[in-house]
Amino acid sequence: MSQATQLMEAISDGDPQAAAQLLPLVYDQLHKIAKSQMAQERAGHTLQATALVHDAYLRLLGGAPDRWQNRRHFIAAAAEAMRRILVEHARRKKSFKRGGGRERVDLDDEQLPAISSPCEDVDELLALNDALERLEKEDPAKAELVKLLYFAGLNLEQAATALDISRTTAYRQWIFTRAWLCNALTVPPPPAPGS
Repeated sequence: MSQATQLMEAISDGDPQAAAQLLPLVYDQLHKIAKSQMAQERAGHTLQATALVHDAYLRLLGGAPDRWQNRRHFIAAAAEAMRRILVEHARRKKSFKRGGGRERVDLDDEQLPAISSPCEDVDELLALNDALERLEKEDPAKAELVKLLYFAGLNLEQAATALDISRTTAYRQWIFTRAWLCNALTVPPPPAPGS
């Protein structure tokens, strides 16, 4: 069992010093993910990669931490925490008192962000997040693939390894999921029942 996994178990068991010992072991990898996510944000974003790492780390360890299976599981949870922080930041930025009374613009296939293209528009990020949440309800595995590719900055081979699937399967899922996202971003979601 690796030192990181042992520390994760100690954190789950309530050892307050284990969290401080874990951060140096995973910091470089978390910072790399944060830089990748920040590179996809609009220019002039007020969050910095270092702050994103620290916020995600505190979020993961605050309250009652989860029991992580291994380092890969912890890193995936950290990438998800970073995504949520960025979405929350975008929602705050969009709020009416901060000039968020703008109209939503739907994207067509040519405008769908590529894996590495920056997400410069807050509306675009929020629309993508809404579509991703709908996908997660329909097919969690495909949603996880998108998170790893788009938000964690992994390439297809790295994402396939993280999900323990073949590269070919990951590629097929990405082709399908990209088409699904394009459709989800261009066709408004159905109204909620009872509305």
